[in-house]
Amino acid sequence: MPISRIAGFFAKKEAAPPRVPENARLYVIGDVHGRLDLLHDLELRIEADLATAPERVLTIFVGDYVDRGGDSAGVLDRLSAGEFCTDIACLRGNHEEVMLQFLSDESVLDSWRKFGGLETLHSYGVNVADVMRGAGYDRAQVDLLRVLPTRHREFLEKTRLSLTVGDYFFCHAGVRPGVPLENQSPHDLLWIREEFIRNEASFGKVVVHGHTPTAAPEVKSNRINVDTGAYASSILTALVLEGDAKRFLATGVRRADLSRM
Repeated sequence: MPISRIAGFFAKKEAAPPRVPENARLYVIGDVHGRLDLLHDLELRIEADLATAPERVLTIFVGDYVDRGGDSAGVLDRLSAGEFCTDIACLRGNHEEVMLQFLSDESVLDSWRKFGGLETLHSYGVNVADVMRGAGYDRAQVDLLRVLPTRHREFLEKTRLSLTVGDYFFCHAGVRPGVPLENQSPHDLLWIREEFIRNEASFGKVVVHGHTPTAAPEVKSNRINVDTGAYASSILTALVLEGDAKRFLATGVRRADLSRM
């Protein structure tokens, strides 16, 4: 047998690109963080994009709807009502986890107020003057419980930690390397960062996540990061998956620049 044929016989076949099911399109939206204005803008872009959509369309949100931006209450009101141009699946982020914890434990506010909780409370009309000084946590909890719509709380409680579609695994923060996807801990799915980000090995499926903001979407062989720091950058990003193709839609980005994302 010629050497060239022997080499070809033992050559490692190139892995097939990851796919979503046939006749389906997924839009995967990064961390919204209270930017209802950007959510509305991105929805308009998705709505226009639906002109070429196949039979089945789903929009997946990777979590962090609240905190930092100015209208967390408005974002939760919109999503909890299911008011979107496609069917939606909403995952839980670490910021939703902390908000839920605050509803039963006011001491959580000591840390929550330092990474966005003040903005969320303010969006519901809760007076945060004392909270800014590290006091009045119990009163803030009572006030939020009084004004928080039941629909908002039920929405938060029903958010799921992960979702698998085709060759993709969706979660908020990432996964722990070496642990099967079905055995990932809730804490890692919501909070992990460096151990996951630094890993270059396969996770079994391509993990699509947010949680770690970057200037542009990160597309790696084993993961895709869709958190583009919308609350500060005004760039809210949606990954579009169809067949084995991937592309992006985003607010505040020229159409010509999308091809470079």
